[in-house]
Amino acid sequence: MADPRIRRILRLTPAIVLLILAVAVRPGAARTAKPPLHARHWLAITGKPLAATAGSMMFQKGGNAVDAACAMLAATCTMWDTLGWGGETQALIWNPKTRQVIAVNALGVAPTGATPELYRSKGMAFPPEFGPLAAVTPGTPGGLLTMLAEYGTLSLADVLAPSIQMAEGYPIEAQLVSRIEAEKARIKEWPASRAVFLPHLGEARETPRPGEIFRQTDLLATLRKLVDAERQALARGKSRKEAIYAAYDRFYKGDIAAEIARGTQEQGGLITTEDLARWQVRIEEPVKTTYKGIEVYKLDTWTQGPALLQALNLLEPLDLRGMGLNSARYVHTLYQAMSLAFADRDFYYGDPAFPPQEPLAGLLSKAYADARRKEMSAEKNDPAVKPGDPYPFEGKQNPYLDLLKSWGTPEESKTYTQPHNAALMPFDESFRIGTTSVLAADAEGWVVSMTPSGGWVPAFIAGKTGIGLSQRMQSFVLDPAQNPFNVLEPGKRPRVTLTPTLALKDGKPFLAFAVQGGDTQDQNLLQFFLDMVEFGMTVQEAVEGPNITSYQMRSSFGEHESQPGRLTVHTSTPPWVQAELRKMGYKVEVDERTSGPINAIHFDPVTGTMWGGSSDFGEDYGIGW
Repeated sequence: MADPRIRRILRLTPAIVLLILAVAVRPGAARTAKPPLHARHWLAITGKPLAATAGSMMFQKGGNAVDAACAMLAATCTMWDTLGWGGETQALIWNPKTRQVIAVNALGVAPTGATPELYRSKGMAFPPEFGPLAAVTPGTPGGLLTMLAEYGTLSLADVLAPSIQMAEGYPIEAQLVSRIEAEKARIKEWPASRAVFLPHLGEARETPRPGEIFRQTDLLATLRKLVDAERQALARGKSRKEAIYAAYDRFYKGDIAAEIARGTQEQGGLITTEDLARWQVRIEEPVKTTYKGIEVYKLDTWTQGPALLQALNLLEPLDLRGMGLNSARYVHTLYQAMSLAFADRDFYYGDPAFPPQEPLAGLLSKAYADARRKEMSAEKNDPAVKPGDPYPFEGKQNPYLDLLKSWGTPEESKTYTQPHNAALMPFDESFRIGTTSVLAADAEGWVVSMTPSGGWVPAFIAGKTGIGLSQRMQSFVLDPAQNPFNVLEPGKRPRVTLTPTLALKDGKPFLAFAVQGGDTQDQNLLQFFLDMVEFGMTVQEAVEGPNITSYQMRSSFGEHESQPGRLTVHTSTPPWVQAELRKMGYKVEVDERTSGPINAIHFDPVTGTMWGGSSDFGEDYGIGW
C-alpha cells in the first residue's frame, strides 16, 4: 500500500505540487552542465575561451581586474561574431579605493549629416540594420583606453599583446565560421569586409574552415599603431596614463581616424574626421534602486538598464517565492512587470546629454512603481500596455501627454508596416543576437561588469583599418511620436540594449552579472537575479536556469516590431502550466535554450571567496585562481 504522505501529495492540484517542488529545492541541489568557478585571487569570464585566457594572462602579469577586462575586450573584438573593434562598450566598475561604482559610457554617436530627413529621403522608416549608413562613431577603442588609463595598472602593450597575436593569426572557431557563411552575400557588398572574411573568394568554399588560421593584416597594423603611439610617448618622458591617451589621440585624431573617415565615406557613409575628434568617453554616475536591501546599479537611460530597476521596484512587495518558481502565476507576474517597465523604456529612454530631459527620478520612484503595479492584471495579459506618466512623481507636468495618448495607435505605428522597411534580419535573430559579456574581479576588490557590442558580422570594415563599424544607428527613431527622447540627431547616442549590472549588499560587492543578446538582456538578468535572491540558487544554477522571454516590448532593431502576448518558456515547463498561461491570453511556445547566455560573479560574504557562473549556452568561458 502506498505511503500516506504520497497519497496526500497525489491528491494535490498540479500547481500546488509545483510549488512544493520549487520550495523544496536547496542551494546546490540542482545539477548543472558546467561546474561553478571557485576563486580566491581572481576571476575572468567572457563569451570566448581564448578571450578568457587573455584575461588570465593579465592577472599572471600582476594586473588588476580592469587590466584583465580590457584584455578580454580586445580579444573578443578580434574574434568578431558578436562584436568588433568599431562597436561600443558599456561598463560598471567597483573601485575598492573610493568604494564607489563607476559608469563608463563608450557608445558612439550619430555622425554629421545623420538626420531623420536623410533617411526618410532614402525611403527608410528607420536607419538601416547594416552597412556604412548604420554606423555610429567607434566607441570601444576609446572605452578600453580610458578604462586602462584611469583604473588599470599595466601598459597598453601588455594588454593588447594577446589580441595582436590573434590578429596575426588564430584558429578560427566554428561559431564565427557559421556566422560568416550565413552572411556571405551581404559581406560581398563591401570590399574591405570581403577581403577579411572571405579569404578563399572564388573557390568552392569562400569562408575559412573551422580551425583554419584566420589572419587580419589591416587590424594587426592598426593595433600596432596604438602600441607604437604609447611607446613613442613613453620615450618622450610621458607618464603611463599620458602614453595610453597618446594612443587614444592617434585613433580618434590621427592617421587611423583619417582612414576610418575616408573608407566610410568612400562607401556612402557619413563619419567625418571631425566626428571622431569630437567624440569622447563619458565617466558617469550610475543609476540604482534597492531590492530588499540589495543595491542594484545600472547605466543611465542611454541604455535599457533602468528598465530592470523599474521591474524590480514593481516586483519587490510581491510574494514571488510563494508563487513558486516558474509557476503560471509567477511567469504571468514577471511578464506583466516587464511589459510595464519596457513600455516606459520604449517611450522615455534616450541620450541624457541631449534635450529633452528624461524623467528618470520619476521612473525609478518607488511611489511610481506602486501606482503602475495597480495596472497589473492578475488574470489576463494586457497586449495594449502603454507607457505610464512618471512626471508627477518628480513634481512636474508631462509635456508629452498628446504623444502618450496616441502611442500604440495604428496611426503612430504605421511606419512599422511600410513595405520599404522590410527587415533584413529575422525578428527573433535581431531580438537575441549580438553583444558579449566581460566580467572580472580580483583580491584587491576591483570588479568589472561589461557588455561590449556592435560591429558584429556582417560588419562594414572601414578602409584599410581592419575596424568593423557599429550597426547601432538602427536603434534611433525618426519620429518623435515613437519616442521623443530617442530621435536621431547628429552627435547624439542612440538608446541601446546593452546593460551590465553590479549589485552591492551591506556596502560590498554582491553580484556582477551581464548577458549576451539584444532586447532579451534585462529579461534574462532580472530572472537570474531573482533566481539567486528569491529562490536561493547558486550562481551557476542561476546562469543555467530556465527563463521566459517576452516580445511585447518594441524591438530596438530592424523594424522595431512588437509581438504582444508572445511568450517563450523552457521545455521543462509542465503542460498544465503552459495550458494555464494560454488561458491568460499568452501565445506560448517552448525552447530548450532560454537561459542567456549569462555570466556572473558572486562574492560570498561567508567564505570571502568568489563564485563564478558561466553560461552553458554558447561559447562562454571562465578561468579563476
